[in-house]
Amino acid sequence: MLDIKKYGKFAKFEKNKKKRQLILCHSNRPAENFLNSLKYRKNGNYDKIPNYFITKDGKILNLISDDSYTNYFTDEEVNRNSIIICLENLGWLKKTPLGLSYSNWIGDIYSKSIFEKKWKDKLYWEPYSEEQLNSLVELSKKLLGKFSIDNKFIGHNTKVDGVKLFNGIVCRSNYNSRYTDISPAFQYEKFKNLIENDER
Repeated sequence: MLDIKKYGKFAKFEKNKKKRQLILCHSNRPAENFLNSLKYRKNGNYDKIPNYFITKDGKILNLISDDSYTNYFTDEEVNRNSIIICLENLGWLKKTPLGLSYSNWIGDIYSKSIFEKKWKDKLYWEPYSEEQLNSLVELSKKLLGKFSIDNKFIGHNTKVDGVKLFNGIVCRSNYNSRYTDISPAFQYEKFKNLIENDER
């Protein structure tokens, strides 16, 4: 059984019971820092809250209800018709001056294994964990079924024209080339197979 924990007491947002997309993104910060920023930015009135957050060890946190939406994107139609799932991940990394570890854009130190691939002028990326992938698959299947969204995944992280009309799962980077999530470290093919070969 899927273990989902309610997290936080965020403001009440607009609702839409009809959804056509799950949008995957990542935090660019460690979980604690990211979640605290959501709670305390703008004196607790921050309005870019994902519906779900999945930690590195696979814990699923539900921040706002499935049918709620916030101003995560500038396009209200995208916000209204989507469910945002955010994965804990530092994103792109750079070597620290001594070259013994890595850090993200804000200076959080990372010293574990990295994923190396040149993309958007970046080379080093934090891997996503197997626990995250497993939790993401199960959560996605639950939400796809609940909202009758097609069990389809675009399957890559580059910009796609007209992506907001796609019925299924997309990445934030499919919307705009300035985004780097979900990064190249994600197991796109494995996730696509697990989602699209699901019998419902």
